[in-house]
Amino acid sequence: MNRDSQPARTLEVGDCHQVELPMRWGDADALNHMNNTIYFRLMEEARIQILYAAGLALPADQGFILAHVSCDFLRAFTYPCTARVTHRVTRLGRSSVEHELILEKVGDDTGPYARGRSVLVWMDFIANRSQPWPADVLARLAGQFVPASACR
Repeated sequence: MNRDSQPARTLEVGDCHQVELPMRWGDADALNHMNNTIYFRLMEEARIQILYAAGLALPADQGFILAHVSCDFLRAFTYPCTARVTHRVTRLGRSSVEHELILEKVGDDTGPYARGRSVLVWMDFIANRSQPWPADVLARLAGQFVPASACR
């Protein structure tokens, strides 16, 4: 229970998280386009901000791994700009959480610059196999996401 005697919210399909990250000058190639590897770095930084803000201190014997990440490049970011990275929960499995990722340019409402997908899996590192997500971890993650009804 939380301070208001309400049950703790848990992570749900449709929940989203957004963060804005600046493109750095060194992220661009000779044509002033963001290097393809930087799209993955933006997704990584957004993911790590979620996990750190949720207070997930990883024990030595269990934790999450990144099991999959992909990106479809739709159009090029050019310097200078700020990217908005949105994680949206698309599937909650026993041991995995799948996210759709949308990368947009702040101030440009014409649509995404990239779409991606990531899968996090909760692992028992000693046994080297997946384990169910602990309820308290899902609740802490939910605290970093906006409920689906409030996502834009």
